[in-house]
Order: sequence, then C-alpha cells, then structure tokens
Amino acid sequence: MTEDRTRGWFRGTRETTQIDLTTGAPVGVQSTRQIAGTGPHPTVQVDRDQLPELSGGDEPRTDSWAVAEAPVVRSVEQHLDLILAAAPTPDPIELAVLDAQGLLCAEHVVSDRDLPSFEQAALDGYAARSADTVGATLEDPVGLAVVGESQAGPAEPSAIGPGLAHKVAAGAMLPSGADVVVPTVWTDSGAAHVGVHAELEPGTYVRHAGEDVAVGDTAVALNTPIGPAQISLLAAVGRERVLVHPRPRIAVLSAGSELVDVGRMPGPGQVVDVNSYALAAAARDAGAEAYRSGIVPRDRRRLVELLESQLLRSDIVLIAGTFAGNGFDLVQEALAQLGEVTFAQVAMHPGPIQAFGRLGRDGVPVICIPGEPAAALVAFEVFVRPAIRLMLGKRQLFRRTVQAVSAQQLLSPLGYRQYLHGQVMRHPDGGYVVEPVGGGESGHDAALARTARANCLVVIDEDVTEVSPGGLVTVMPMLLGG
Repeated sequence: MTEDRTRGWFRGTRETTQIDLTTGAPVGVQSTRQIAGTGPHPTVQVDRDQLPELSGGDEPRTDSWAVAEAPVVRSVEQHLDLILAAAPTPDPIELAVLDAQGLLCAEHVVSDRDLPSFEQAALDGYAARSADTVGATLEDPVGLAVVGESQAGPAEPSAIGPGLAHKVAAGAMLPSGADVVVPTVWTDSGAAHVGVHAELEPGTYVRHAGEDVAVGDTAVALNTPIGPAQISLLAAVGRERVLVHPRPRIAVLSAGSELVDVGRMPGPGQVVDVNSYALAAAARDAGAEAYRSGIVPRDRRRLVELLESQLLRSDIVLIAGTFAGNGFDLVQEALAQLGEVTFAQVAMHPGPIQAFGRLGRDGVPVICIPGEPAAALVAFEVFVRPAIRLMLGKRQLFRRTVQAVSAQQLLSPLGYRQYLHGQVMRHPDGGYVVEPVGGGESGHDAALARTARANCLVVIDEDVTEVSPGGLVTVMPMLLGG
C-alpha cells in the first residue's frame, strides 16, 4: 500500500481490495463510487494567492450572525478554504537563534567570514608536503624529520620545508608549507623521525579555509526550517539573532455553563473543562504560541471584554462549545456585538456545527468548534492545524495519509465525511491495518480514554455508508509534531 498525499479525498471510482487479515492475501474487489467534484486540493500545498477571498460571491452569506431557519450547509473543503483565505501572515520578527528553533528563516543569512577560517587538519597525523611523500610504500617508507607538534586551539604560526613534518591533531592549524596530513595509521608514529607508508595527493585530509562557507556565501537560505544543524551554522558565522516567521498566537477559550475548572470536583450535570487544555496543547504541537484563557465568563459584558482583549493579542481566536441552534446563546450574542460570525452546518461527523468570522479592527479570524472533546480535536485537525501551518509559512499544510485495511466493519452517515479515532499498525505482510478505538458505529468514538489511545484518524468519504472488514480506508496518522 502506498502513501496517499491527497488528504484522503478522491474523485471518481476507487477499487478497494479486500485482504484476509490472517494471510494478507487478496480475497475480492469492491468498487466504491465517489462523489464527483468533492475532492479538495489535489496536492498538500496551498498557494495563498489562489485561495478564495472571504467576501467571494460563491460563499453563502447571511445578514445575521444567528443561524437562519435554513442553515448554511458547507462541505469540509468550503469551510476550510474560508479559514485558510483569512489566515493572516504575521510579520517576521528577530529572535535569538535558540528561540528560532522549529521556525522558518525569513532572511538570506550571508556569511561575513570563512568557514573554516584557517587551513586545518581533518584528522590526527603529520602535516607534510605532498612532494615529500612521492613513492612512499609500506615496504619502502619515506622518512621525514618531525620538527613540531600542534593541538586544536590557539597556536603561533609555524612553517615546514622539504623533508620535514609537523605532528598535528584534528582541527589544529596547519603549518605554512604543508599541503597534506598523513594519518597516523599510515606512519610508524615516530616522535623525532616518522616513516610515511603512503603517497598522498595535495589537499589530502586538509580542511581548506572557506571550504565549508566562504565570505559572501548564503549560510541559511530564506524559508529554511531552522533545526539544530542550522543553529550550529548560524552560530559558526557569528549570528546571535535571526529573522524568522513567528509562531502564530492562538487564544483558546471554552464555552459552556456545564464547565468547571480542572481543580474543582464537578457536581451533578457538570464536567471538567478539558478542551482549553487539549486544544492549547494541539496548537503548540502544530507550532503555535497558545494562550489558554479557560472557561468564558457567563456575564455578557465581561465576555465581550475578554473577547476584545483576545482579539488584540491573538492571530486566531478559537472557541470550543455547544452553541444554541436558534442563535440566542450568550457566546453568540457577545460575538455578534463585535462583528459577524456565521454558524453553519459542515458535512462532517463528529461535530457538524462549526462557525467562522473575522472580528475586531484587524479582522482577526474567530473559529468556533464543537464542545465535545473528541469532536473538538477532530475539528482542530481538519480546520485549525492547516491554518497554523499556513501562517508559519509551511509548504505542507496537511498531514500525510496512507491507505489501510479496516480490521472490522465501519458505518458512516450518508452525506457526511466521517472521522473516527483509530489505531493503525503495520501488517506483517506489508501495508497497514487499522481499527477504530471505540467501534465503527457513530457515537462510540467519544470517550476520552479511547481517544487518548488513538494514533490516527480514519477518514470515510461522504458517499460511503459502510466499509466491510478487509476494505481499504484512508488513515491520517497523528504523529506528534508531524
């Protein structure tokens, strides 16, 4: 089975081969019809210039922030494209090189020094003239007089002439006149006189000045991910700070009268606020700087003030909660006071009710997702994580997907794209096998303990209502930091 890089969405007809899980042998082929035109972006790269504008005429709009009598129904792709089109591009900032780890370089870093800055030995041995090694063999070594010794570190300049050698350690500065380093194992290791057992070409085991990076060379190019190797190179060329694309700032809030803080024992009908913790952690894993603001106040004036403060310091505001269908929810009213946020039904499960808008003076994107924890994490993966990666300047916005054999029957509602938390593993005969952590039926995927055991999302297309055991499904591995 090959890796699928189309986010698991296909066009046309897909041939699904069933495999006997005990032998790995194909036992039949089933043809699954796919809805034409429902596939989104054919690659995992999104060109920001090609994304639709938020005010585009094709997107259904309402004049009210409340859900209308005939709710707006969007495909997953339509809702995602709205969010990606509105994702801001934070201005580059200058950070200390260690703080820049994991970010993209926002400048061409040009070296103003040579690396290495002097001729040095590549390994332990004897610095010598290549002309003095001509004809040297194991049976007939060439003898040279040893006139000095150098270790790596500060050293006074030295020189050698014909018939002379200088003992050197790896990294030590070469004496003037030497153009080779004879490895110790190719000599008799003499102290005053050394026998050389091999003939060497000029430059052998010598690190030349500027060989790695020369003055004027690009040390780290624009949009290069900064990892340990890039940090070492930046330090080597003398850069203490570097311009980078910063981490997006994500404010995470939880809405719901049933919520209590994690330090309190929930009473009857109450549940602990886990979404603000889980979503802040997911945002950080995606590369963002997350502010966990916790449970929203139940007073509208205080809630509006809180939202206004988050809009001032955030690039995205993320709110998880169960919102009223008639539009008269406290959070919806507070959002309406600050601008327009459209609540819509998205053709996905779990969590079809989603919302999006832009509020405040700077039009900060506000994303509302379901309050049920498993559904909230699914919505984050599908809509918020790609936006964070776009804001980071990443080329690959979406997790890679693979095709896997389903270990059991999976059921899915017609017309909805189903996301199931599952466990995917390598099949002994090759490929992958996956099974949902809570069973294949809708509603069995909600338990937090089961979700915590999952290592992937199983994606079932909108027109598929059943996947038989042994059928192929699309799987999105949930690798930390991936």
